[in-house]
Amino acid sequence: MVADGQYPEYWEADVVLRDGGTAHLRPISPSDADAVQAFHVRQSQNSIYLRFFTYKARLSAKELRRFTEVDHRDRVAFVITRGGDIIGIGRYDRLDDPLEAEVAFNVSDYHQGRGVGSILLEHLAAAARENGISRFSAEVLPENRKMITVFAEAGYEVERHFDDGVVMLSFDIDPTRRSQAVMESREHRAEARSMAELLTPSSVAVIGASREWGTVGYALLDHLVDGGFTGRVYAVNPEAFELNGMISHAALAEIPEPVDLAVIAVPQDQVESVVDACGDAGVKGLLVVTAGYADDDGDGLARQRALVHKARAQGMRVVGPASLGLVNTDPAIRLNASMAPGLPKRGALSLFSQSAGLGVLLYASAHRRGLGVSSVISAGNRADVSGNDAMQFWEDDPTTRAVGLYFESIGNPRKFSRIARRLARTKPVIVAKSDVTGLQLPPGHAVRTSQAPPGALDSMLRQSGVMRVETTEQLMDIAQIVASQPLPQGPGVAVFSNSSALGKVVADGVVSQGMTVARLDAGLQLDTGQSVALPALAAAVADALRDDAVHTVIVTTLPARGLTAEAVAACLQRCAEEAGKPVIASFTGILDARVQLDGLVALPPSDAAPSAPDASVGTATGTAAAPATSTATPAVATAPAAAPSTSTAAPTGKANGTATGTATGQPAAETDRALPLQRGLPCFPSPGAALAALGAVVRYAHWRSRDHGEFVDPDGVDADAATRLLAGVRARVADVELARLTAEESAALMHCYGLCLQPSARFSTADEAIEEAGRLGWPVALKTMDENLRHRLDLGGVRLNIGDAQSLRRNITLMEKVLAPFGSFGMEVQSMAPSGQACSLRAIEDPLMGPVISFGLAGDAVNLLDDWAHAVPPLSTGDIADLVRAPRASRKLFGYQGLPPADVASLEDLVARVALLKDNHPEIARLEFNPVLVASSGLTVLSAAIDVGNPQRRTDSARRAMRD
Repeated sequence: MVADGQYPEYWEADVVLRDGGTAHLRPISPSDADAVQAFHVRQSQNSIYLRFFTYKARLSAKELRRFTEVDHRDRVAFVITRGGDIIGIGRYDRLDDPLEAEVAFNVSDYHQGRGVGSILLEHLAAAARENGISRFSAEVLPENRKMITVFAEAGYEVERHFDDGVVMLSFDIDPTRRSQAVMESREHRAEARSMAELLTPSSVAVIGASREWGTVGYALLDHLVDGGFTGRVYAVNPEAFELNGMISHAALAEIPEPVDLAVIAVPQDQVESVVDACGDAGVKGLLVVTAGYADDDGDGLARQRALVHKARAQGMRVVGPASLGLVNTDPAIRLNASMAPGLPKRGALSLFSQSAGLGVLLYASAHRRGLGVSSVISAGNRADVSGNDAMQFWEDDPTTRAVGLYFESIGNPRKFSRIARRLARTKPVIVAKSDVTGLQLPPGHAVRTSQAPPGALDSMLRQSGVMRVETTEQLMDIAQIVASQPLPQGPGVAVFSNSSALGKVVADGVVSQGMTVARLDAGLQLDTGQSVALPALAAAVADALRDDAVHTVIVTTLPARGLTAEAVAACLQRCAEEAGKPVIASFTGILDARVQLDGLVALPPSDAAPSAPDASVGTATGTAAAPATSTATPAVATAPAAAPSTSTAAPTGKANGTATGTATGQPAAETDRALPLQRGLPCFPSPGAALAALGAVVRYAHWRSRDHGEFVDPDGVDADAATRLLAGVRARVADVELARLTAEESAALMHCYGLCLQPSARFSTADEAIEEAGRLGWPVALKTMDENLRHRLDLGGVRLNIGDAQSLRRNITLMEKVLAPFGSFGMEVQSMAPSGQACSLRAIEDPLMGPVISFGLAGDAVNLLDDWAHAVPPLSTGDIADLVRAPRASRKLFGYQGLPPADVASLEDLVARVALLKDNHPEIARLEFNPVLVASSGLTVLSAAIDVGNPQRRTDSARRAMRD
């Protein structure tokens, strides 16, 4: 809760509006009085009437004080600003009922329809919940349909009635599944639109363009022009009159039309003034190639944050700094605003990278393999535009069929998880990251690091359906399969080879990757000459592909006399296209350096099978084919010397320089937005790489086709009571310290979520122990209070089934004697529970990932072998089932060695309740239930350790906000 009167700086946020523009949201302050008056004066008479139920030309001094002087608890107000102007105001005032507040909005007439009202509502609701308010009410005139719509479409259950000519609205503001879905949908549309402005501009200005060959400014302008950009290109350089055949403008303000994308390639000390000029000119997005920010020591990070906030405040997204550039191969766009020398081959794979160096690796690998791309984003330092933004755009982009991302750091894993999960259900998502991603930060990256258990981040990626790899080559191995082949419909693989030993090795590899060998033919006769060998090969492969048990074919060969690898590849491609099933190949043992089949090898279009299910997107003559580049000249902004204000386009095949939307040499069908699979056979230099890639694709296809369950909140949950209990505990927490809940507090908190803690009682003397055992009920267990020994029956820290007072006295004496070498600890007695499998359940609040749930079977499995499974809430029923079955020792839950199976349904219910508890309450820093005895019917939580602290704000919350 905000301290009374203290300005809550952490409530400030940059936000993306519905049309993709950006703005800044912050709490109002007394210094805003003049700006609020100016905002009011600009409003129309009708807008003023709808807000105040009367017309007033100006606000009085008393009204201005009331509107701008708030305590940030009972009275809260936010403003959304663009540049120096207020474009929206939202406020709430607590009513006599301390749990309810009246809410009101006022949105600038010039910014209606941009989603300003819905963003204000989200942030007001979040602030109100923080201040103990659970319900909003509003009075709205019936004719104010826009404001009524804001409330109705927010996802809350809105109650309304008509009273004295006014519509009275009220609704609970606790987040619901529906309100969260509404927020995520709006966030998706806004962020996708903001990325579309960057990747599909109609005009681009290169600021810092140069005539000096070898400079960044020269290369960027040259690549834009040579790539055939279909929009208008402008060069900005105050020291040049002509650049690349066009007139250079001395300043951005001289350009005669609005600029969508500004490419900034000026020295670092000039960037700030350029950003100001872009804001004044109404530029929609910035691509900052200039380095020298967070990638440098000193105050570079502060300058980078200032740059981003300045741009966002004026409505602009930022790619970079230190970006390699942006690429969009759509023939209607043909954007190559990058350092890549040619526009890549057209394809359906989209790529995202952070540092420029890794962007070069991805681009070079795609180029070498003949793999076409749809769009490429190099985020550089990723100060603003991130992989999450890119995925929002690619989800709806019909020209993207598969996505590859290389992450050096992850700024918002929870948001990534929910976006990737949604995207992966329709398009393959491949993520390359190292084992230290999230644990260490590379230069230039300003995000949190993770303290979660090892493997938690990888578990989150698997939970999201992402194919995780470690290197760019592994990423491209998978990409060339999913970009060119249909997904396998099952795990059955037919293996073909002309070497029995090689065929057996490949078959073993199939099994090790979790697939099954549906057929094995290691006796291919390929030395019989091309006219005999190829028809025989085609017949054998085609027969296998007709088998319902075969879902994929892999062919791996050694060199054969009289038969080229290219001819074999062409034969296999025809088989794949005719059958509509994936086929991959590995050609090993080739010594000729000129023949290295690594990538997509495609037939010319005229040789394609007439019934091929996937039409060609482009052709490749081998992996060494260079990316297709066009000689088409873009529509560049030029002007004769006598008329510098007039722009004429270079030839584009249409009068007046209007872009035609097609590229030279591209077939007419290519103008369709939706792209088919790229034609070609995925070839690999080694069978191991082929099988690793295929195994990942088969697992992804299974994940995509399976039932993922649903998000269901368990019954009998009282989250408000838990919040009140935890608020009382937090009162005794200082700074970064943690407070351990007592046994009574733990039991009460668990009760709020429908959970029970097995009763226990500490004692000081044997007589007290006997008295407590009688209250709990015989028989009882005797345990030491030492955290390490209380679960160790073998070391004497636990004694079970003590049935009477005499036995209890004797066991107390024996335990004291046995544990004496370890020290002196207190003891407790506890009611006996039904025998069962001991499990451990943990939950932590990680600064990077937020809530993380960990599950394992208690004892050596987790203590020595680290056999934990992890998941990040919210968890669907499918996620929970996967979590319980993920540990290697989980077989013991399902009737292991003749024992009866455990009550897994009760265990899954426990996990669901703990996940919801942790997701709802970030102040729970650590939670551990150990052990949990899962019997054949029911379960018992024997011990609970719960620590509470002051949490950081989560990276993904119930309000839309761009990360810093």
